[in-house]
Amino acid sequence: MSAKISPLAGKPATDGTLVDLSKLLAAYADLKPDPSVPEQRVVFGTSGHRGSSFERSFNEAHVVAVVQAICEYRAKAGVDGPVYVGIDTHALSQPALESTLEVLAANGVETMVSAGGEYTPTPAVSHAILVHNRGRSSGKADGIVITPSHNPPDNGGIKYNPPHGGPADTDATKWIADRANVLIEGGLRDVKRMPYAQAAKASTTHAFDFLQRYVGDLGDALDLEIIRASGVRMGVDPLGGAGVHYWAAIAERYGLQLTVVSEAVDKTFSFMSLDWDGKIRMDPSSSYAMQRLIHLKDRFDVAFACDTDHDRHGVVAPSTGLMQANHYLTTAAWYLFQNRPGWRADAAVGKTAVSTSLLDRVAKKLGRPLLEVPVGFKYFVPGLFDGSVGFGCEESAGASFLSKDGSAWSTDKDGILAALLAGEMTARAGRDPGEIYQGITAELGDPANARIDAPASHAQKQKLSKLAPGEVTSTTLAGDPITSVANQADGQPIGGIKVMSEQGWFAARPSGTEDIYKVYGESFRGKEHLAQVLAEAQAMVDKALG
Repeated sequence: MSAKISPLAGKPATDGTLVDLSKLLAAYADLKPDPSVPEQRVVFGTSGHRGSSFERSFNEAHVVAVVQAICEYRAKAGVDGPVYVGIDTHALSQPALESTLEVLAANGVETMVSAGGEYTPTPAVSHAILVHNRGRSSGKADGIVITPSHNPPDNGGIKYNPPHGGPADTDATKWIADRANVLIEGGLRDVKRMPYAQAAKASTTHAFDFLQRYVGDLGDALDLEIIRASGVRMGVDPLGGAGVHYWAAIAERYGLQLTVVSEAVDKTFSFMSLDWDGKIRMDPSSSYAMQRLIHLKDRFDVAFACDTDHDRHGVVAPSTGLMQANHYLTTAAWYLFQNRPGWRADAAVGKTAVSTSLLDRVAKKLGRPLLEVPVGFKYFVPGLFDGSVGFGCEESAGASFLSKDGSAWSTDKDGILAALLAGEMTARAGRDPGEIYQGITAELGDPANARIDAPASHAQKQKLSKLAPGEVTSTTLAGDPITSVANQADGQPIGGIKVMSEQGWFAARPSGTEDIYKVYGESFRGKEHLAQVLAEAQAMVDKALG
């Protein structure tokens, strides 16, 4: 990235500024958003509405309005079963859960909330929805997950998962966001609500053991017996996240040599090391944020971590240290499609448009279809649901895959599943995932990849998101003939442009949050060629943007 690396990157979080939790929680209740300010409105990104109570972008008003909108949406869509509600360990998640239950109970919605106040990983909610809905034609369930993913400790978030168990599509999220903003503009007059103490005891509010449901079924998707029998020594850092108590339960139930580095939950996340920009971010794919586990790598045969809602993963191999997300995703696809005989013979390898092209080569080598989609895990949901996609992944370390019999396991990203797969492949191959990846690249090529950020005005970002292939006039990319220029993947707009040659590619997309555009690039000719790809990419895009 061209972004400036902070001198604090990789240092203990205590070297930075920890969030004042009492002020953060007071701001959630006391500060009211101004719907005339765009930054204070409800906006569903690729995974729900996120913001900070300090910025008036995630406050009580946002949550009650979103949940009321979800109640109205599910009624309109004919969803009349229970709603499964999960939360992560961010400080704002608990008050947001209370707000959520107040609205659900007042609307008479049957609500399943975690037994004993246990935190709930995103994949545990997705799996619970799928299990409930199996074989049903009515009374179908859906879900709400209260999480801002790996975002900093002052953030909160809320997302909706329909009955297919995965992230809601744009039609649903636009309807929910538009309705929530109307409710806020109306002073929340049309929001039904009851006091939390009453809502918690309502006849429609039920305790549900997400942990036992998820942990008990895990053998359906992973070969846990081979991990147990081989005695692979695994280490896990939950990063103080929602799966913090799941790991010990998994180790005990399946007899695994799995060491939990820490079960501490600290809502300031003071145990973290600071990310590239000096902020606390529970990102398991960042070497700066993952210092604690990287330092322990030689204690284990393989180690891993997950982000705060446990939908992303990071894998630390003794041979290589923290694996780049693209490297591990490639290794996972290579392994899975050779070790899941119960999957359909035509089950596809799924990847986003900005994930490594080494996955294309893996799919071709293994005789599997390739499904390339725009950025957003929601695009994998139909295929993971019906078994036509065996493995779906995105470059930001999110992935899920089918149960061993080819049925749906989770249609949302599952960091626990992806992490434990590292143990399975180490047990079966007798090599860690870093060594397996080196074997793949020796056969199929070793790509170099990087991302750069370039400044762009709002108008330029709008133009880039609608750029047509014909507006890219170059015929070569870093000395190789251009083989394709696309602004779509699987028939959906990618919100930018992708240019490919036989030996490299780049994709340019505007940022949804900053005045920049992002250029992802890859080369199978090495780092010098990659630098040329990225430089020409920026020149092509700047020329097209005028």
